[in-house]
Amino acid sequence: MHNNFIVSVIIAIVFSYLLGSLNSSIIVVRLLKKVDIRNYGSKNAGLTNTLRVFGKGPAALTLLSDLAKGVLAVVICRFIASGLNVDNNLLVGYVAGISAIIGHVFPIFYGFKGGKGVLMAATTLLALDPLTFAIVIPFFALILFLTRYVSISSMLAAIAYPIVTFITQSLRGYESPMLNASFAILIAVIIIFLHRPNIKRLMNGTESKFSFNKKSEV
Repeated sequence: MHNNFIVSVIIAIVFSYLLGSLNSSIIVVRLLKKVDIRNYGSKNAGLTNTLRVFGKGPAALTLLSDLAKGVLAVVICRFIASGLNVDNNLLVGYVAGISAIIGHVFPIFYGFKGGKGVLMAATTLLALDPLTFAIVIPFFALILFLTRYVSISSMLAAIAYPIVTFITQSLRGYESPMLNASFAILIAVIIIFLHRPNIKRLMNGTESKFSFNKKSEV
């Protein structure tokens, strides 16, 4: 059983990292617009920059692709762990989720330069813990509505993620809520670390506010 757990974790790390490395924004924009999203707007290969620069169509495809990528990483790896008779396949799911996020942020196929991992964190959370997702995502949306800053909303939601994970999983009698929350903390640290440029822009008043009604100039 112990060996099966190790095998399932190794599979989760390798498979999910490679899947996460398939950056949806880069692929969608290159296919539709024949350009590299990293040369436009904020130069970030993520959903927000895709929406701001190229509009709702490419952004919607990016969103759907990333939704599928995060969910598939968790679901497939948990399924493999179950097939190997691993009792705590949720823990394997967290390993898969964070590996997919790392792949998205540091993709081996694109010179280790990817997005900020916020969307990937949301989609993996949906597959791992729907209740926590149902709490954290409305919190993100509320902060975005109040501030119009995606960066502030993302960082506050990242901070809330491990807290909500621990509280709700403890109340539901999960096997290892503290360990699962520790993975959530690691995800939160990665997200906040990658928002360092945004924090600087927020401090000097140059951070762009988000709007669904217009896109940035190319």
